[in-house]
Amino acid sequence: MKRTIAIVGGGDTSEFHVSLRSAQGIYSFIDKEKYTLYVVEMHGLDWHVQLPDEAVAPIDRNDFSFQLNGEKVKFDFAYITIHGTPGEDGHLQGYFDMLGIPYSCCGVLAAALTYDKFACNQYLKSFGIRIAESLMLRKGQSVSDEDVLTKIGLPCFIKPSLGGSSFGVTKVKTKEQIQPAISKAFDEAKEVVVEAFMEGIEVTCGCYKTKEKSVVFPITEVVTQNEFFDYDAKYNGQVSEITPARISAELTERIQKITSAIYDILGASGIIRVDYIITSGEKINLLEVNTTPGMTPTSFIPQQVRAAGLDIKDVMTDIIENVF
Repeated sequence: MKRTIAIVGGGDTSEFHVSLRSAQGIYSFIDKEKYTLYVVEMHGLDWHVQLPDEAVAPIDRNDFSFQLNGEKVKFDFAYITIHGTPGEDGHLQGYFDMLGIPYSCCGVLAAALTYDKFACNQYLKSFGIRIAESLMLRKGQSVSDEDVLTKIGLPCFIKPSLGGSSFGVTKVKTKEQIQPAISKAFDEAKEVVVEAFMEGIEVTCGCYKTKEKSVVFPITEVVTQNEFFDYDAKYNGQVSEITPARISAELTERIQKITSAIYDILGASGIIRVDYIITSGEKINLLEVNTTPGMTPTSFIPQQVRAAGLDIKDVMTDIIENVF
């Protein structure tokens, strides 16, 4: 009997369409001989399942089911690929926990923590992970230009503390850009981070663990001619992504060990991706942790899976079967 899998995409942030692209990627990756797959699209209170004939059916939120040919279909597993709320911040995880439906990623606490970039980085700092100097503003709070210049310096990044895909992010080079950048970030989230710029090599490393194995993928080096790894670099091809990264074997091993340690510290599940900047002296600095990383065919994780000589179909099966 095949398990019935929901691939849950969409969400309520600017990453809605990026998430749906990840959902289609995951749909293409999962073994259809083993599983019956449906893409579930969420936006606000509109939750519906996409049917093979391009029709849709509403999801009954009482038990996360839908009707097909007059019969109720319930899901055995949910692969969450919403980037942003409610799938990346713990809300959906709590809902599935209450319904007893297993899912692909970390639980409520780890999801909520990692979704808040400032809180997550400060937490990991206490375990010896290097991070950039930063300060955080909540909606209604302000900071003077002089405080930013004194405490953080220029250039710096001003970005939403919640969210992803570089929406609302500004690389600030002048004093005059500070307040407009803060306003732009607040358009995306209720919390904003002002973070010191770190000059170096940007890399990213994926990892997943099951009851039987621990897999840390090869590292990807991110090279863009843009000011930073922004939306166009991520999704419109304005970047070179080199896997494995052009760094030493010793540095590669250190980054992989840190990634594995972060996975365990957070109590993560499923696939995570951790982004870093390598600064002078081969210092490894954490940028952020992604617990529902992009999964389009050209995203980092599928690239790293291929570079590791693995089959993405087998990785998906590992993630699904680990909860049963």
